[in-house]
Amino acid sequence: MFDSRPGDPGVFDFDEIADHLVEQGERVSPSELHGCLAGLLGSLGRISNDAALSGLNTALSLDLHGELAERVQQLYAVTADAVEDEAFEFHPLLPDDDNDLVERTAAMAAWCKGFLAGYAQGKVSGGDTGSAVATDSAEALKDFAAIAQAAVDDEQDEETSEQDYAEIVEYLRFAALNVVMDSLARREESDGPGEPGPLH
Repeated sequence: MFDSRPGDPGVFDFDEIADHLVEQGERVSPSELHGCLAGLLGSLGRISNDAALSGLNTALSLDLHGELAERVQQLYAVTADAVEDEAFEFHPLLPDDDNDLVERTAAMAAWCKGFLAGYAQGKVSGGDTGSAVATDSAEALKDFAAIAQAAVDDEQDEETSEQDYAEIVEYLRFAALNVVMDSLARREESDGPGEPGPLH
């Protein structure tokens, strides 16, 4: 999903992040972490890497530290870059396609759960809980809530299930981008150009 940058081997490796989480006694999925970072972007726009880590820890009740915290901050920075890239290089961080579909579907659901948690945390920390959400974003968030409950249908054949999974992942990609763009547009209309306030 992401290419590691020179000098940062494994920063965006799903399994390696999962191992670091286990080492720190956390049960959260790497997908939920990334979804939360994307959700923070969706409600706050780009913030500092430190603020993103703080928001993630608060939203998911975590205490990430050490090398994992550094990698999560780097993941946030690259995710923010991807969201801003006109080439639409943003992708949810999910297990590789050679993993079992049940595992990938659970990770996809966790990504949506994380996005919703990050989005809500950003709204609270930004003092923006009372403002209306753009119609398209509201629909996307509703869809994310439904996908967060997703599970593999045992009655579907494998090919159909794989196709459904791929289509949903692609939908998540563009729906998340739209939420971020809607938020940025609304922020520019209300505040004018400028950096968002700090995340506490």
